[in-house]
Amino acid sequence: MLQPGRGPVDGDHYLTADPGLVHWGHLPNATAEPVLTVGSGETVTVDTISHEGILADQGRDPTAFFAAAGIPAAGLLQDAVELAASARDHDPAVHGPHVVTGPVALRGARPGDVLEIEVLQLRRRAPYGVISNRHGKGALPGEYPLLPAGAPPDAPAPTVSLVATVDAGGLGRLPTGDGRHLSFPLRPFLGIMGVAPATEAAVHSVPPGRHGGNLDVRHLGTGARLFLPVQVPGALFYAGDPHFSQGDGEVALTAFEAPLRATLRLTLHTDRATRSLAARLRAPFAETETEHLVLGLDPDLDEAMRHAVRDALTLLTDRYAVPGPVGLAYLSAAADFHVSQVVDGVKGVHGRLSKADLSSLNPPLW
Repeated sequence: MLQPGRGPVDGDHYLTADPGLVHWGHLPNATAEPVLTVGSGETVTVDTISHEGILADQGRDPTAFFAAAGIPAAGLLQDAVELAASARDHDPAVHGPHVVTGPVALRGARPGDVLEIEVLQLRRRAPYGVISNRHGKGALPGEYPLLPAGAPPDAPAPTVSLVATVDAGGLGRLPTGDGRHLSFPLRPFLGIMGVAPATEAAVHSVPPGRHGGNLDVRHLGTGARLFLPVQVPGALFYAGDPHFSQGDGEVALTAFEAPLRATLRLTLHTDRATRSLAARLRAPFAETETEHLVLGLDPDLDEAMRHAVRDALTLLTDRYAVPGPVGLAYLSAAADFHVSQVVDGVKGVHGRLSKADLSSLNPPLW
């Protein structure tokens, strides 16, 4: 267990998920007060809390909720227990479920700059988490969650929350309910990384956008770099929605939701080329060691796909001077486009372009 203030801290700064400081259900906006201010290139270790196990439809009592799965009170994170027991208002009809830590201000950040978040380390804070299907949501609303036997067809959809654990070999372990279990590899990442949008209105935590937020792209794990266009002075970066793993689509509604301690390097880009590319793209963009990632975001999945393809073409033309028709042919022949998630109102598609494929064009224009 990585309780607040205990265990390894790898960054220049350490930010706890203090229940009095985190945002629950809404993201930081232009009026949010930073809880930390750092310089470009500095690293921050951030504790994150999973919302699963503390929500109202789970009793808002993690001690009782996890006890039903055989997890004792001594095995719970103190910050999660304190947040659930606090007087913080959380109405699921108004608020999103997510808990986010921050915001962190970047000295000198101006609208139009680009904030790079490099994921350096992700440590599991607990050896368990939750996968939920609730309120008739997910990819199969009206079919799942299943109604209890004998319930009338118009009965409210229940919440089905399954507690999964991490076994000694580092695999996820999901009981089937009959003595067997499913095992699967873990691939931790933060579902939410974002900057404050340029609004004083409340920003719901569920739909992603140009500010980033609830992107739920499973490739944004250790070693990945996410680029977010700064929208307010200071950028006001935040992180949350930690996952131990997620399949593309996130079809039940949640992934393997579980708490992480993340160490992130925050770098501010003010050069003309990076600012110009971010301004021309419709969504944030990212890189891994081997791939460029472009994102398409829209309530309509077909339109999200079109946005991802358009942004991939923009990346090829702006960075590598590839003519549009040639770029489109390359994308069709060699690039992969996946559904990130279909459960956050705004649906997501991510395109993956191999850096090795583009190596013959190196160096890029910038």
